[in-house]
Amino acid sequence: MAAIKQALLSVSDKTGIVEFAQGLARLGVALISTGGTARLLRDAGLRVTEVADHTGFPEMLDGRVKTLHPKVHGGILARRDVPAHAAALQQAGIAPIDLVAVNLYPFSATVARAECTLAEAVENIDIGGPAMVRSAAKNYEHVAVVTDPADYAPLLREVAAGGAVSAATRFRLAKKAFAHTAHYDGTISNYLASLGESGRRGRFPERLSLQFERAQTLRYGENPHQEAAFYRDLHPVAGTLATYRQLQGKELSYNNIADADTAWECVRGLAAPACVIVKHANPCGAAIAGTLEEAYRKAFATDPTSAFGGIIAFNRPLDAAAARAVAQQFVEVLIAPDITPEAAQVLAPKSQVRVLEVPLAQAANEYDLKRVGGGLLVQTPDAPTEGAGALKVVSRVQPTPGQREDLLFAWRVAQFVKSNAIVFCGAGRTLGVGAGQMSRVDSARIAAIKAENAGLALKGSVVASDAFFPFRDGVDVVARCGAGAIIQPGGSVRDAEVIAAADEHGLAMVFTGVRHFRH
Repeated sequence: MAAIKQALLSVSDKTGIVEFAQGLARLGVALISTGGTARLLRDAGLRVTEVADHTGFPEMLDGRVKTLHPKVHGGILARRDVPAHAAALQQAGIAPIDLVAVNLYPFSATVARAECTLAEAVENIDIGGPAMVRSAAKNYEHVAVVTDPADYAPLLREVAAGGAVSAATRFRLAKKAFAHTAHYDGTISNYLASLGESGRRGRFPERLSLQFERAQTLRYGENPHQEAAFYRDLHPVAGTLATYRQLQGKELSYNNIADADTAWECVRGLAAPACVIVKHANPCGAAIAGTLEEAYRKAFATDPTSAFGGIIAFNRPLDAAAARAVAQQFVEVLIAPDITPEAAQVLAPKSQVRVLEVPLAQAANEYDLKRVGGGLLVQTPDAPTEGAGALKVVSRVQPTPGQREDLLFAWRVAQFVKSNAIVFCGAGRTLGVGAGQMSRVDSARIAAIKAENAGLALKGSVVASDAFFPFRDGVDVVARCGAGAIIQPGGSVRDAEVIAAADEHGLAMVFTGVRHFRH
């Protein structure tokens, strides 16, 4: 156990620091501090020694040099179990520092501002802070280091209970401290490496540093012989799957998480009450309706066989009626922005069903990542931007207002179907989904077969294709199935041939100018 007699507090984020310092003072701990932190503590009535008074050397260079001094780092780095270290401290008149509470200049917040200049960014690169954190973390066997205000209260309780900090706590805090400085340095590196010769900031730095924290060690990966874990961003974007709260059910698996992400990303972009069902990384049913129950029943009817054991996502608070409908089937994961108490009561007997709440927000990750052998593919997210105004009608037949609504719905679903993707829709619901085929015409045939197997008529339906039709054969297939309108990106060298086929069949065809490959 490491007794706490003297602490150094120097923080940019002042959250909880006064209460923490007051708690330390009540325990008889002497306080050393710097600048704004010292003033804040002194204003709160605490007795504080300024670092300049502690070292006998004034701050200089506009505060750039204040803690880089042997009386600070010697007091932190000295090993208490090495007599030579103790003798060196005594000879130099250095008192040991047993606790370091430091967080760093707000570099991330500074460079996040569009108007931030390079000079501003450089001034917000902390030097003394990381040095103190690393010194304390290196000497964790004798020093406690705190970089997160969330650790203040637990640490105070531990010191109050035993007068010292346990070895386990010191090691945990040291690991957290090194992760903190690694993230800080990575952020600086990413920013500087993204600047071109003109000083303009690019999207992709020359060297990319990424930081994630392990949220869960999984039982296995995609297959039982693979080990796996789920890592989340240090600060997950609100509304993304990583911000889920699990209310009941078994532990999430690797495939649960991957499929749940697809279902959630698809459903949260739909404006009306909606349900999306995903099986093996593809939406097998989706619908919008006046109620969640109706949306679920329509989505389920698209492909009841595939929906068995699927992932079900809703974009509205789950009510009891929808919960009762879902509870009649075998479902692996159920996701909604909120679960009403009545719905929770309905689902409670289904104790194996994993029930997740995820805040509903329209946001996206900064990057999409895909690992390849020896490297990493990095891209911006495929954020949908197409609306009714972006559609270009290229056929002689104009789509009706109802068809336009269904086309946009089909287009949204197709974005989350593996390429090559063909999606038949009608009246705000999917009717047939063809996914992941090597040729687009085969996806069209499979989608039609799926609809036939589910007893769903395609006459008057609309069709979405995630990428252009390379030949007219795909158009011929969907026309023979009864489709009345097609949405696709366009851009093929045979666009004229494909448009002519649409006109020949009396189909409305619109181009979006944007494709949505998903591999």
